[in-house]
Amino acid sequence: MIAQTPPTTVMVYVGLDRVGDGLLKLPFARGLREAFADARITWVAGKETSVYAGVMAPLVAGLLDEVIEHAGIGLHPSELLGRPLGGRRFDLVIDTQRIFWASLSLWRVPHKTFISPAARFLLSSRKPPPGYRFPKSMQRQMLDLLEIAAGRPFASPARLDLDLDAGLHADAARLLPDGPVYVGLAPGSGGPPKCWPLENFIALAGAQVARGRAPVFLLGPQEVEWTAGLREAVPRALFPLQADGVEAAHGFSPLFTMALAKRLALAVSNDSGVNHMLAIAGAPLVSLYGVTTPRKFPPMGEDISFLHAGDFGGREMKYIPVDAVIDAADAVLGRGGA
Repeated sequence: MIAQTPPTTVMVYVGLDRVGDGLLKLPFARGLREAFADARITWVAGKETSVYAGVMAPLVAGLLDEVIEHAGIGLHPSELLGRPLGGRRFDLVIDTQRIFWASLSLWRVPHKTFISPAARFLLSSRKPPPGYRFPKSMQRQMLDLLEIAAGRPFASPARLDLDLDAGLHADAARLLPDGPVYVGLAPGSGGPPKCWPLENFIALAGAQVARGRAPVFLLGPQEVEWTAGLREAVPRALFPLQADGVEAAHGFSPLFTMALAKRLALAVSNDSGVNHMLAIAGAPLVSLYGVTTPRKFPPMGEDISFLHAGDFGGREMKYIPVDAVIDAADAVLGRGGA
């Protein structure tokens, strides 16, 4: 067998990267650099933006050499009439999506090797073994593509260790000092169907106060308008992301939210980007699901309890009873003696 020459230029295509996507794709990005240590790696968001070019850039420093956003690939079949990326060439192109015409558009990028799962790897230079079944988990899908490209295995990580800046930890400790048992509450998400009713989070916070614990609301930019009402409903709750000077210093950085998460004894969250931040930071987590499931985008953590609305009579989040979440939180904290 003739040894394959390692690629010197690698391109990875994604449609877009939100915070949750970016966290789940980190093992792939790390594996990519491990597999192709000397290559120039270009990450292309064909449809929209990538957090790897913004708030999560520090996590891919040294892993990716270039991030291109709004590349105009995968938007419309008319792209097939032109050359993507101005005709730039790459030794290896990895397509991470499965829409055939979009893969065909990407295939027009000049390349030596092309890896794509579209149409059962029809366009792919290398293919998985006979009988291969594409996994449900997006993270595993990407690692499988990396295995095909690199010709070696890459295991799915149970957890993801992050090296956060010491200043983030110091600010998190100032806002959540040692002593209280902090219970994080993340009531937001990408849309109302994924949100447990806010009044339920208020009831859950009250239950934590009654048990001598300190509820900590983690409110992102889309939930800031809830702050006043939640302060009034739960006067003893903490709002670290709304504390004086925090927005100026950190904005709504996922990295700072993860530093705060490391101060929590437990967190309760909807299916959201914050859900993934909490899990990766190592906070014991009660994760709430309704119309979505964790099968495609499972959070990475070692202590996660899942509650599904379907187990309580319906798909909508409102079907998850407050008492069931309180009991789940008590069970987790009871294991830790809190």
